[in-house]
Amino acid sequence: MRIQTRIDDLSSREVQALVAEHLAGMHGNSPPGHVNALALEALRRPDVTFWSAWRGTDLCGCGALKELDASSGEIKSMRTRAGFLRQGVAQAVLDEIIRTARERGYSRLCLETGTGAAFTAAHALYLRNGFEWGNQFGTYEATDFNRFMTRAL
Repeated sequence: MRIQTRIDDLSSREVQALVAEHLAGMHGNSPPGHVNALALEALRRPDVTFWSAWRGTDLCGCGALKELDASSGEIKSMRTRAGFLRQGVAQAVLDEIIRTARERGYSRLCLETGTGAAFTAAHALYLRNGFEWGNQFGTYEATDFNRFMTRAL
């Protein structure tokens, strides 16, 4: 069965639980003070579009696009539920984010990520999709833990 993505208002308990799972994972795999994941209310801001990913009636992942300025966006809150890893969920969400960014006329996408084993699959996904290692952007501070990626559109 195909993965379907849809813009989500984050009102369901199931989606809220997935966001909580994402935040817990980021806190569990990042040094104190180095988590840049967005909490529920920040994901509801007008400059953020949030997608949930579904296989039938099963919630399997999520992702978001935050507008940085009129020509660029930032990928946020990419998460695949454990039971759906390596089944194309993250790719489906990323495809939707890239499609939307192009539709909006963005010339680039950026993201901030961590280092270590917990982030290896994410790095591979982004590199496979044309992202390159880059410099810090926006208000992020570069540290020994975080890394930055960008992709021209």
